[in-house]
Amino acid sequence: MKRIGCLLLALLLAGSLSGCDSGPAEGQAFAMDTVMNFSAYGKAGEDAIAAAQERIYQLDAELSRTREDSEVSKLNQSGSVMTAVGDDVWKLLNSAKTYSAATGDAFDITVAPVVTAWGFTTDTYQVPSQAELDALLPLVDDSRIQLEERTDGCYAALGQGQSIDLGGIAKGYASDCVAEIFAQHGVKSGMISLGGNVYVSGAKPDGSAWRVGVQDPQDSNATVGVLDLTNAYAVTSGGYQRYFEQDGKRYHHIIDPATGYPAESGLLQVTVVAGGDAAREDDGNPAGTGTMCDAFSTALFVMGEEKALEFWRSGAYDFDLVLVTDDGRVLVTDGLADRFTPADGSAYRYETVS
Repeated sequence: MKRIGCLLLALLLAGSLSGCDSGPAEGQAFAMDTVMNFSAYGKAGEDAIAAAQERIYQLDAELSRTREDSEVSKLNQSGSVMTAVGDDVWKLLNSAKTYSAATGDAFDITVAPVVTAWGFTTDTYQVPSQAELDALLPLVDDSRIQLEERTDGCYAALGQGQSIDLGGIAKGYASDCVAEIFAQHGVKSGMISLGGNVYVSGAKPDGSAWRVGVQDPQDSNATVGVLDLTNAYAVTSGGYQRYFEQDGKRYHHIIDPATGYPAESGLLQVTVVAGGDAAREDDGNPAGTGTMCDAFSTALFVMGEEKALEFWRSGAYDFDLVLVTDDGRVLVTDGLADRFTPADGSAYRYETVS
C-alpha cells in the first residue's frame, strides 16, 4: 500500500513565501494520518500557530475512529442509543447529512463498515467477498442518523449496526478551525496545508496571490498546473493518495457508497476550490467552507465527470473545479480560467468548462 502526500504542493507554497521581506512564523503537526504545515505573518503569528496546533490535536482526539476514547468511537459503540456529542461532532454530522443529500448519497459517512471490510481502517488490506459487501451495504444510509438538540446539549444516534467515519471531512473541518484561529489572532496573510487540503488567508504580504500547485495524480513529483488564490480553500481527492495492490489490480480508498467498491468514475483526481466564505450556515453548512470542499472533492470523484459538472453547473453551491480524467484531460471550470496556469510541457489536454 502507498500513501502519496502533497509534498510538491507544500513546496510550491513554501517557495511562494521566500520572496517576502520578513519571514512568517511556521509550524507543523502530525495528525489525522497527515503531516500538516502552517505559516502565518503578523505579530501574533507564533501564537496563532501554537493555538492551531493545539486545536488540531484536540480534533484528532475527538474525531478519530481508531481511538477508543474519541467521541466518534463512543458514538459508534453506542449504536441506536442517543449519545451526547460535542460541538465539533454535531457540526460535522449536520454538514455530512447536508452534503449527502446534495450529492445523491455519493458522500456518506455511514460507509464506515465497508471501508473497514477493505482494511483501510486498520491497514490490513484485503478484497472483501461480494457476499460480505452485500451484507454491509444496507448499513450505508445516513438518513438513519438521528440528531436531537436538547436543553442540556446535542445528541446523536446511529441505526442498528451502523458506524461512521468522518475522515472524508475531518481535515476540511480542521482547516476551517485553523482559519478561524488565524482570524482571531489578526493573521491577514497565512497558509494552511493539511495534506490535500489547503487554505490561504488573504494575499501574500506583498499583495500578490498565493501560488498553489495541483498535484499530478500520475507523478508525485509534478503538477498539472498552478492556481493563483487569495482567501480561498483548495481541496484535492484522488485514488492515488491511498491504495493497495492485489493480484495485479489497484484498489484505492475512495469507496462508492452505492457499490461498496473503490469508485471507478473515469476521474483520477478532483480539486474543489472555493472562497473563504462560500459555505453558509443557513444553507445547512455549519462546519465551514473547507468542510464543504472536502466533502465535495470525495463525492464528485465518485460521481464522475458528467455528474460532477452537472452538479457544479446547478449553482447550488459556490465553488469551482479542476478535474483530471483517466483519458488524459484536465478540465478547469471557467471561474478559475484566469487563475489557473497549466504545467509547462505537460502531456495533458487542457479544457475550460462553462
